[in-house]
Amino acid sequence: MTALPAPSESALRRALVRAERGVALDAVEAETLLHARGLAEGDPLDRLLTAAARVRDAGLTSAGRPGVVTYSRKVFIPLTHLCRDRCHYCTFVTTPGQLRAEGKAPYLSPDEVLRIARDGAALGCKEALFTLGDRPEDRWPVAAEWLEAHGFDSTLGYLRAMAIRVLEETGLLPHLNPGVLTWEEIQRLKPVSASMGMMLETTATRLWSEKSGPHFGSPDKEPALRLRVLEDAGRSAVPFTTGVLLGIGEDYAERVDAVLQIRAAALRHGHVQEVIVQNFRAKPRTAMQAHDDLELQEYVAAVAVTRLLLGPKARVQAPPNLSDSTELGLLLRAGVDDWGGVSPLTPDHVNPERPWPNIDKLAALTAEAGFTLRERLAAQPPYVRQPEPWLDPRVRPHIDALAGPDGLAVEGRLPVGLPWQEPDESWTSSGRVDLHVEVDTVGRTSDRRSDFDAVYGDWSELRSRTESARDGRSTALAAGDREVLAALLHAERDPAGLSDAEYLALLGADGADLEALCGLADSVRRDVNGDDVTYVVNRNINFTNVCYTGCRFCAFAQRRTDADAYTLSMSQVGDRVDEAWAAGATEICMQGGIHPDLPGTAYLDLAREVKKRQPGIHLHAFSPMEIVNGAARTGLSFREFLTALKEAGLDSIPGTAAEILDDDVRWVLTKGKLPTATWLEIIGTAHEVGLPTTSTMMYGHVDTPAHWVGHLRTLAALQDRTGGFSEFVLLPFVHHNSPIYLAGVARPGPTVRENRAIHAVARLLLHGRIPNIQTSWVKLADAGTKAVLQGGANDLGGTLMEETISRMAGSENGSLKTIAELEAMAAAIGRPARQRTTEYGTPSPERIATARSEEGRTRLTLPITPR
Repeated sequence: MTALPAPSESALRRALVRAERGVALDAVEAETLLHARGLAEGDPLDRLLTAAARVRDAGLTSAGRPGVVTYSRKVFIPLTHLCRDRCHYCTFVTTPGQLRAEGKAPYLSPDEVLRIARDGAALGCKEALFTLGDRPEDRWPVAAEWLEAHGFDSTLGYLRAMAIRVLEETGLLPHLNPGVLTWEEIQRLKPVSASMGMMLETTATRLWSEKSGPHFGSPDKEPALRLRVLEDAGRSAVPFTTGVLLGIGEDYAERVDAVLQIRAAALRHGHVQEVIVQNFRAKPRTAMQAHDDLELQEYVAAVAVTRLLLGPKARVQAPPNLSDSTELGLLLRAGVDDWGGVSPLTPDHVNPERPWPNIDKLAALTAEAGFTLRERLAAQPPYVRQPEPWLDPRVRPHIDALAGPDGLAVEGRLPVGLPWQEPDESWTSSGRVDLHVEVDTVGRTSDRRSDFDAVYGDWSELRSRTESARDGRSTALAAGDREVLAALLHAERDPAGLSDAEYLALLGADGADLEALCGLADSVRRDVNGDDVTYVVNRNINFTNVCYTGCRFCAFAQRRTDADAYTLSMSQVGDRVDEAWAAGATEICMQGGIHPDLPGTAYLDLAREVKKRQPGIHLHAFSPMEIVNGAARTGLSFREFLTALKEAGLDSIPGTAAEILDDDVRWVLTKGKLPTATWLEIIGTAHEVGLPTTSTMMYGHVDTPAHWVGHLRTLAALQDRTGGFSEFVLLPFVHHNSPIYLAGVARPGPTVRENRAIHAVARLLLHGRIPNIQTSWVKLADAGTKAVLQGGANDLGGTLMEETISRMAGSENGSLKTIAELEAMAAAIGRPARQRTTEYGTPSPERIATARSEEGRTRLTLPITPR
């Protein structure tokens, strides 16, 4: 470990005084306090422990359980000891050759997993801790061969299957420690677990990048990668265990930094349920076997500083088997309030040389220190008591069966296997199922959620993040006439061949320059599409607005208990399809919120219901976010789920949930839901399986013109690869009821000038790639729609018949347009209108005649009020 100079006595005294006064510590003060030593009364370490214990005690009192220290009664299931990493202190990981010599397979078999789980359940254990190496199949062919022979495509796929088996056959609650996960993998594992975990260990990159470091040669131990997992778990609302490993070569400043990084993630998302402060213990037959163990006083000082930095609400954990029993009281003095998982059955396979303490003895030692030991579940009490959005509905019955009203475990209760299954697939309607009508007549209620900070995050941080966006807009608007003229001249020769700087100059065009830009875009449109203004007769069906993703811009999403929440039954969806067909529609456009209770198979069932009712109608449905949700809940890959949807009747996919394809902007808007790479993967895969999609961009919030150009470039690159985009739809931000606007973070949508400029630039940049540029009459109103139709757009979208998302956000332009109204907009600018299909073909004469018949016109103007 790097030798650091000790702080002066005066600096240590000042830091101690601030800690004792409860003042928030900065990084330098925290590092100073790590030097505290001496346990005699009044010594620096004694004072530090007292201050830390005071903070812990306040937190327990606030949580309603003063003096209660917790542990989880668990079994340890080492699914595989193979790993692609090479940590220099690890004895958990082994090689295929060593396993063969011991007569062991690369993975525990399902029977072995269940035997451990059943034996643990019989002893009153309630948690199944799955620990395994990171992606061993990437390093060891024998691992990949075993998985393939047993019908699994990956270690994580096998882990998911075993977690379900344990839930169903034993009732134990899986806590999954599979190492580094992608965002998509977190989505797939959340439905089968009560909680997950991954030790951050350290943020000292040098310990990973330098040959002498303990993590050298271990791809999954890069600190930036592990911090990304910590963020993604928070964005996915997963109760998450993390922590630091002390004594592996990090210096004091690096110790403090690791804790501060954990604290920052916890503040952003609220998902860090406990922080482990683990002391290094040297193990034989490792590269670090001669490395000194972390000295006791140094360790407890680190525990105390961690407590002070994390505050009273945090649960700070120390593994009781990594310290001598005589030292546990000292750890409690340092602010520990949780012992983690302790097993009466299985060893600690990561530290096999350190047996678990007997639980009765642990309770006695805890009592000697003045505390009561209580059993908890794999998920800490706050997540058990308020399960949404933290706990998947399919796991909640298993948790509820073992939890008391305080969120802790019911002592002595034995777990019993319960079915792990989707909620009832024949769901019934609930809430304001006629909201699509009433939003234009009665309106939405005045009820608004008041838990903005808890749901949407730290608004003050977001406001600071958007300062650069405002600066970026100012820079773009300052482009001079000369730059715009040069870009226009280039665009006349090669509309899609401009540089980013040239497109940015065009986005800043105003006055005569703007008219010239729109005229050029209109000329390009004429060459590609002719003068027809196209539209589709369709019905929009938002089958539920219950959604717990917490997107900060969305006014559509409701909780179950909100006054405007609703969910349609399958029969109500089918009735609306019949009504649309009777009105002459050729398309159903269907999307919904991410409802925690609807099964992943709901999307398949909805597709089947649509095609059962009207086989000839085109089903354009399910955003990429819904695809992620369905794939995660069914355990299918994106490709498998999309293929199943196509077989169930899905014809194309709306390219919504794109917002801005830049992860910095997406973080502000959506808390990082659906990263850019995942959106592109889903859309690209849809194209590959034969499902065409639209593409969209929601703009005018916290973004800049540079983001718009980047978004268009990203779409163009994907189109070059797959050719699956049928149209590009521009969606101006509707601000009125949007949380991010009400909090003062976003601006009130784009200007009229920006609307015209971005439609025109989209036509130019996407020329030769995406032939159709669609305008949103719902968001732009008649005047705005006509303006962009004269500046590059060629399509009006659809009649919709009902539109809830924009209307909930505050749009005042209605929920439907009749054919006559759409054609009148085209006629007003001297252009003919043409009814189209979703694929931009011509509908059958029967469909056109039905839509224009008296009955069709009547049905189109009178959307059904659901029964």
